This record gives sequence, C-alpha cells and structure tokens, in this order.
Amino acid sequence: MHGHVRWVEIDHRALAHNVKALKAHVGPAQLWPVVKGRAYGHGEAEAARTFLQAGADGLAVSALAEAVDLREAGIDAPLFVMNPAVPWQAETYAALRIRAGVADLEAARALSEAAEKAARGGTAEPVPVHVKVDTGLGRFGVLPEDAVSFVKELHRLPGVRVEGVFTHFASADEEDKSFTRLQLQRFNAVVSALAEAGLRPPLVHAANSPATLAVPEAHLDMVRTGLAAYGLYPSPSARRAAEAAGVRLRPAMSLKAKVVSVRRLPAGSPIGYGSTHRTERETTIVTLPVGYSDGVSRLLTGKLEVLIQGQRRPVVGRICMNHCMVDAGDLPVRRGDVVTLLGRDETGAEIAAEEWAGRLGTIAYEVLCMVGSRNPRVHLYGESSEGGSGA
Repeated sequence: MHGHVRWVEIDHRALAHNVKALKAHVGPAQLWPVVKGRAYGHGEAEAARTFLQAGADGLAVSALAEAVDLREAGIDAPLFVMNPAVPWQAETYAALRIRAGVADLEAARALSEAAEKAARGGTAEPVPVHVKVDTGLGRFGVLPEDAVSFVKELHRLPGVRVEGVFTHFASADEEDKSFTRLQLQRFNAVVSALAEAGLRPPLVHAANSPATLAVPEAHLDMVRTGLAAYGLYPSPSARRAAEAAGVRLRPAMSLKAKVVSVRRLPAGSPIGYGSTHRTERETTIVTLPVGYSDGVSRLLTGKLEVLIQGQRRPVVGRICMNHCMVDAGDLPVRRGDVVTLLGRDETGAEIAAEEWAGRLGTIAYEVLCMVGSRNPRVHLYGESSEGGSGA
C-alpha cells in the first residue's frame, strides 16, 4: 500500500460520518469544522475537502497563514480566521476573500482600506468580519459593554461587512457548566442589544465542540467544532450528552508501525537505555521504528501498550528517539507485521487518544496534533488509500 515503516492512517469515512452526525444534531445551525493545527494532525487540505463534501457550511482556522494554505490548496469555500486580524494582514484578507475576526478598530480600519484599494483595482467585494466578544476567556475580544458602539463604528467603515459576532467558552468541557452558561448569558445580552439597535449580524456563534455536544442552547446560528469533527469527545460530560442525544462519533486517526526486529530473549535480558527493564521470562521482544521524535512521548515509558494481532502488549524499556521495544510474549510475530499504537486495528481492538492523554496528563487534542503532524499520513477513502507526507 505504501513504503512507510511508520504512519498515521486517516479514515475519511469517519470524518464524513462525524460531519453528518453533527449537522443532524445542530440543525438548522450551520456547521463550520475547525481545521487549525493541520486539522488537528489529520492534514488540513484533505480533511477540509472531506468536511465540505460531507456538508460542512464553511471552515474555521486559528491563523491567517492556515487560511492562505487552504486557498493555495484550492479550497474555495468560506474560510473564517478566529484569531482577531492585525493591521499588516489586511491586504491578504481582502485579496483571498477570507473572513476576519476583529476586536479593535485599528485592524478594522486596515481591512477597510485594503478592501477599498482592491475595489479600485477592480475587486469590489467587502471583507466579511466577525466581531469577537470577550465574555470571560480573557484572551481576545471587545468587552460586552463596548460591543454595540464597536459594531456601530464598523458600519461606518467602507469595504467592511459585519457578517458575524462570536465568543469563545472557557470551560464548556468541564462538568460544572455554570460559567459556560454565564458566558452565554452575557453573550446573549450583547446579541439582544445589537438587535435592538438594528445591528444584529446574520451569524451569531459561540459553541465549540463541548458546547455543541452538551449545551444545545449555545448552537445559535452556527457552531465551530474542532475535536468532535475528528471523532473524539472533548470530555466525559460531552460524551454523555452526545450519547444521550444519539450522536455517535468515530475517531479518524490511527498510528501504526511495522516490526523491524524480532528477537527471542531469555529471562533477565536488559531492554533499552539504562537497562530499566529486564525480561521476567523467555519472551519475544520486537522493535518498532517509532519514538519520541515521532510523537510517542518518552513520558509514556512504562505506561504504553500497543496492539499486536488484536492483543494488547506492553512497551518495555525507555522509549527512544526513533524506536520502542514491545514484549510480544509468545505471539507469532514476524518482521513487517503491522502494529497499532493508537486507534483501531484490523480486529476492531482500539487504543484511544484519551488513554494516551490520561497517561501523559494532557488532553486528546495534544495527542492528535503531536502524532498526526509528525508522521507520514495515509488517507483512506473507501477502499482506496492515498499516501501523504507528514509535517
């Protein structure tokens, strides 16, 4: 199928399934999957195409450079950069028809000037902007009490079209949703004030993945789903809410490697740097060509299991930069056999990203990014596959 000795498989059937399931859950709100961070390691252009073909209404990214990459890859769909624009980026927004988050008048004026300049050159399309309101995250945004006056100022700028207003939740993945609902209350008050002033834009949005799954009153006009679009539940509370609503997500990423060495070793054999592990009995030790330079953190030493022929087997000894060793016991393993470190294998057995996250003391978001962006990708479409290089 491909010449890699280690790779991540991206199941595009799962990506399409997730978009369809989420659209059914949030309808009639629009669904804009988030493809920042190289689509959480899944490959931005490839994931974008699948999401759009499955019915996504647009795509959200974090940085302008990510939107530029998508345009250069031929993605012509609506693109929204969530981080507020800065003045020196204005001409790119105008030239590439990219929706801009805005949170200050200096950037908004730069966007207006860039759009007017483009209009003089024959391009008369205004830059759509979405106003970021800080309801409690404290990172970016206009304060709620300043939102109406800010939007009024935007309406005075030529070449700028106020298409949306949005906020971002600080803790929608937590069990206690009280602060999330407080943020939503603050945001809804802003939206009501805009409506009273005749300034409510067509797209009002707040929900990230956990709010999409667990806080349905936050769906509003559109939702921005990151982790859920890739088939993972952001938290136990989000999983419970999704399952109660009949939303079944399918993880799309697996990390696999081929066995490059098979050795039968006697009891007491030292394994790895520092000889931190010794075999308790005669056993088969296999070596995989994947290590911490490939996203398999050294902090997983003594904590990681892999799937060999559907059975869980422990990684033993310290995880190396480019290799790790597995105690395969008495399984009949051969060089070239495929081992699954993350995701689902051919038997249906699975090691979830949440399991890695729990053992690393982090979140599944980071696991997907560190694994998916540091290994070659093989994209699976139906019965066929397409190889691609990792970052």
